[in-house]
Amino acid sequence: MSAPAPTIEDAIQAALATVDDPEIRKPITELGMVKGFSVAGELVRVELLLTVAGCPLRDKLNNDITAAVTQIPGITAVEIDFGVMSEDQRKALQTSLRGGQTAEPVIPFAQPGSRTRVYAVASGKGGVGKSSVTVNLAAALAKRGLAVGVLDADIYGHSVPRMLGVEGRPTRVEEMIMPPQSHGVKVISIGMFTAGNAAVVWRGPMLHRALQQFLADVYWGDLDVLLLDLPPGTGDVAISLAQLLPNAEILVVTTPQQAAAEVAERAGAIAMQTHQRLIGVVENMSWLELPDGSRMEVFGAGGGQTVADSLTTTVGASVPLLGQVPLDTRVREAGDDGTPIVLAAPDAPAARALDAVADKLAVRRESLVGKPLGLSVKAK
Repeated sequence: MSAPAPTIEDAIQAALATVDDPEIRKPITELGMVKGFSVAGELVRVELLLTVAGCPLRDKLNNDITAAVTQIPGITAVEIDFGVMSEDQRKALQTSLRGGQTAEPVIPFAQPGSRTRVYAVASGKGGVGKSSVTVNLAAALAKRGLAVGVLDADIYGHSVPRMLGVEGRPTRVEEMIMPPQSHGVKVISIGMFTAGNAAVVWRGPMLHRALQQFLADVYWGDLDVLLLDLPPGTGDVAISLAQLLPNAEILVVTTPQQAAAEVAERAGAIAMQTHQRLIGVVENMSWLELPDGSRMEVFGAGGGQTVADSLTTTVGASVPLLGQVPLDTRVREAGDDGTPIVLAAPDAPAARALDAVADKLAVRRESLVGKPLGLSVKAK
């Protein structure tokens, strides 16, 4: 017996299932946003429930739904009636996104089965280009098709949103925060919750709570890589990170200058106290390439290798120099424009160096949950 021929309603349902919510990145049909639809000749009317009133991405949803449904033969127009989810519907959505969990939110990246690689980008002092390295690595990893998030944990000196060109504000669904996205990267920063360029004047406990909320209350989805842009030094945020994400791996950024290298060593050595792994060192502003092809070592030479060698000795395990990034005014220009240099000028020497570092970090951790380990027990 043959299957019944698909109806126009089946085709519309299938078309709607191809449309993702721009923030949650899941089909609108799966999220319970499609209340219903009707067909009148060549016109389809869709009743759509937004997660919150005044959704900033309403126009994109309208365009995406119209484009999907008008692909169906015989359908030439779409009208969308926008409504808003009730409190109960939003709570059901929140529970669904958390995998059925209704209790206090937990940090997914700290769970034993997490496959997300967490890299905390640290430096001993400010001004070494730590944030530039972070956003470019994030964009480079996303360019490779990985699911990437960036948490701007530099509470006092937050700059990641500008460097990634993030203009939107997070959307709240009940107690869950939907992070804005740019260049395929999910981003959250305290700068998204402050008025204008207001300063953040917080002490340790408030910093700890903010970091905890950004990790647990934000809907990150299934990330391959999470990058944290830490504030310079070894203060409260570094200590909180060790408590909240003990599996985070530390990436140290320094310049070739010996004075900067000595400070960077102290930032890396904190891993000895927190029992976190040092993944490696990136030397930024390594040299300036001159028009005749020669190099000017503006900040000296050897600082990155010095840090890598010193940390290798300190921790008793290999801490490699992952890359040297040359000085390039386009790195600064691209950051100011909101498009990292690995995307804006991928053939630039600095972009190629950052891409090479990203290649070394683009590995997804495999969970051991449910996998046989091939162990056997021998009788004595």
